Amino acid sequence: MWDEAPTLLRPGWIDHLAGALRPVSCASAAPCNLDELDGLLPPGQPLRPAAVLVGLIPRDAGWQVLLTRRTPDLPTHGGQISFPGGRIEAGDADAVAGALRETHEELGIPPSAVRPIGLLDVYGTISAFAVTPVVGIVDPGCETRPDAREVDEVFEVPLRFLLDRRNLKREERHFRGRLRGYYAFPYGERYIWGATAGMLVNLLERLDRHGFDPADLDR
Repeated sequence: MWDEAPTLLRPGWIDHLAGALRPVSCASAAPCNLDELDGLLPPGQPLRPAAVLVGLIPRDAGWQVLLTRRTPDLPTHGGQISFPGGRIEAGDADAVAGALRETHEELGIPPSAVRPIGLLDVYGTISAFAVTPVVGIVDPGCETRPDAREVDEVFEVPLRFLLDRRNLKREERHFRGRLRGYYAFPYGERYIWGATAGMLVNLLERLDRHGFDPADLDR
């Protein structure tokens, strides 16, 4: 299936992207947003390790980002938009293995259909997880088979949309007695916010620091 992928699969910007990310072999680190968690977790609350896949799919219409909507009855973040992923288990060799295993369990995408290229910064969540986002290229010929117990919807958003700061919003809401700020990407009828939007902002910021030009997507 990889051989049938669009020519987008080999542009120069993939090397640029990889250079902006942490290596896949990078050791675990403290969350980059610990200040945002102040007052949201009990004092001394340990963060459990987790990993998600930031899946990039080369399509004829351009690069897409793989996202899911969680089923509404899940105990945490029900109904929200997220990357596929979950807790890192004892049998997982590292965060990459955990992200690929969870993606396989949730969406039916086998690890062989994903090419990991790097890591974003670890991101802490109000559900007490330290999440390692694994950026990887997903075989465009691989069909998803979502687990209906966890995934309500699977969809794609153009990467170009998510890398355009004009589509990024900074909003506020009262949560646990305080006015909290958060990032959001409204996309049609969908609302990408919270940890998922925060990880996408981390990707955007890393690319900015490495001189990314949106025109690189076409190279």
